[in-house]
Amino acid sequence: MGRTVYVNGSYVPEKQGQISIFDRGFLFADGIYEVTAVVNGRLVDYPSHMERLERSLQEIKMEWPCSKEELRAMHQELIKLNKVDQGWIYMQITRGAADRDFKFPKDIRPTLVAFTQIKNLVDNPDAVRGVKVITVPDIRWARRDIKSVMLLAPVLGKQAAHEAGAFEAWMVEDGMVTEGTSSNAYIVKDGKVITRGLSNSILAGCTRRALLRLANEKGIAIEERMFSVEEACEADEAILTSASNFVLPIVEIDGKRIGGGQPGPVARRLRELYLEEAMN
Repeated sequence: MGRTVYVNGSYVPEKQGQISIFDRGFLFADGIYEVTAVVNGRLVDYPSHMERLERSLQEIKMEWPCSKEELRAMHQELIKLNKVDQGWIYMQITRGAADRDFKFPKDIRPTLVAFTQIKNLVDNPDAVRGVKVITVPDIRWARRDIKSVMLLAPVLGKQAAHEAGAFEAWMVEDGMVTEGTSSNAYIVKDGKVITRGLSNSILAGCTRRALLRLANEKGIAIEERMFSVEEACEADEAILTSASNFVLPIVEIDGKRIGGGQPGPVARRLRELYLEEAMN
């Protein structure tokens, strides 16, 4: 029967979900988005996603499309209507529809759309066998901290990974790993988790935020700094995190095995900690 989706205040069958061809998200990528995981029919890290959404809206000078209470109610209604036990909700806000003009149009309402996707997030086989990544040049703009719908560079990187038989691509700038095309990047050396610090160069991942807090609570050492591709290839472990995959071990980078090609103990422990919180 298909999903029920949300379009500007209405819940409609997915085949009836339509927006204007003049929508600025379509014409200019003038919009932002969030992806919130669902486990046991409940939203995961939702407050963090809404904090990041608010920041993104402020950074691109866009108004809220509705109240925060209405936005949460919309997420919960989509879970109910689509009977989502595990998966995620994708939500996108654009500046709205108007004749094509680079300047911000006046007196138009933002476009708000959302839909669900079903996925087994908890018993993900990739968490057991680990995943492969390749590296690609980071060709994105300078404001990667804004969760923009302008995703052509990540699309090209993800496609390159797919064609190489890999799960993800790590983007590299001046020899240093920034982040994955849709994930944050980490390495582990001598029991210490190393990940790039927050700046305009990377997205402040909500899963990253929760994971670093949990690691700190459990006494797992964290160092926030840049690391190179060469350092990653010599690491004991490598890890990626995202709202749609939680915590996954990386067992190969550019064809080089990491940690003997098996998920390592730190990655397994971090995933266990994250799942414990997400499921309770």
